[in-house]
Amino acid sequence: MSVTADSPYQPYRGRFAPSPTGLLHAGSLTTAVGSYLEAKRHGGQWWLRMEDLDPPREMPGAADDILRTLQAFGFEWDGELSYQHERHDAYRAALAQLIAQGDAYGCACTRREIADASQRGVDGMVYPGTCRNGVPAGRHARAWRLRVDDTLTQFSDRLQGECGQRLQSEIGDVVLLRADGFWAYQLAVVVDDIAQGMTDIVRGADLLVSTPRQLWLRQRLGGAPVSHCHLPLMVNTAGEKLSKQTLAAAIDASLAASELRLALTRLGHTPPPEAGNLAELWQWARAHWQLRNVPAGPIVIA
Repeated sequence: MSVTADSPYQPYRGRFAPSPTGLLHAGSLTTAVGSYLEAKRHGGQWWLRMEDLDPPREMPGAADDILRTLQAFGFEWDGELSYQHERHDAYRAALAQLIAQGDAYGCACTRREIADASQRGVDGMVYPGTCRNGVPAGRHARAWRLRVDDTLTQFSDRLQGECGQRLQSEIGDVVLLRADGFWAYQLAVVVDDIAQGMTDIVRGADLLVSTPRQLWLRQRLGGAPVSHCHLPLMVNTAGEKLSKQTLAAAIDASLAASELRLALTRLGHTPPPEAGNLAELWQWARAHWQLRNVPAGPIVIA
C-alpha cells in the first residue's frame, strides 16, 4: 500500500500538539518553531492542540505553562485551541466504526504474555496476533487493537525522504484502547488530525516510526491523504532525545529572544545580529525560512 504525501487541492493546515507531561524544552520549542514557519511559508494555518490523554504521566499545571510560554514567544495560532481530554466521544465513535468494519478486535493479552510470545520490532515488541481470531475461552478483552497486514506502507517525508514499514511483521496489530482504559495516542492523533482537516503534519523525527501505522489507520477511517515532514531530533550529549525523562531543562520565557535565535540556528537558519528582539527575529525568519536549509538531524544540545 502506498500513501500519497501531497494534498494539492487543499489549503495548508498544520499544527503543534504538545503533551503536558512536562514543560516546553529546547526540543519541543524547536519543533514548534519549525512547524509554525513551515505553515507560514505556505500561507497556511497553524493550529494548537493539547494532547492530554494520559493523566498519570501529566505534570500539574504544565498545559497552562506551555500556553504561557508559546504566547511569550509570540506564537499565534489559528482555529480553536483544543484539548484531547474533551474528545472522548470522537474516539469512541472511531473505535465503533473500526469494529463495525472488522478492522478492530478485542485483545486479552497481558504485557508478559506478549513479551513471552513475540519478538522485538522497530518500536517495541511485535504483537503476535494471539487474539486476532477471537479472545481465548475463559478470557475477556482488556484492550482493543487495529488489524494490520504485511504489505509495505510507504510515504515520502519532505525532509527525511522515502520511508516505509511492513506493519504486521515490524509493529504488529496496533493498540487503540489500552488495558488501563486510556485511549492510545495512535488513535487519538489520527482522529483529531482528520477532524481538524490537517493537511501537513510537521513534527519531531521521534514520531517518524509511528507514521506508517497512523497512515494505515487514517485510511481505515476514511481520512484524506496528508503530507509529512519530520524535523531533526534534539538529543543530549549521550544521544538521548530531550525529554522530561532525560532531565531536559525547561525553556525560560524571559529569555525568549535568545531562545528563539538558538532554535532557528539549530534549524539551519542563523539570524543576523541586527535581528535583536522577538519581532525582528520572527520577521526575518518568516522571510528566510526554507525547508531545504533544515538538517535531517539529529542535533546535539549540550
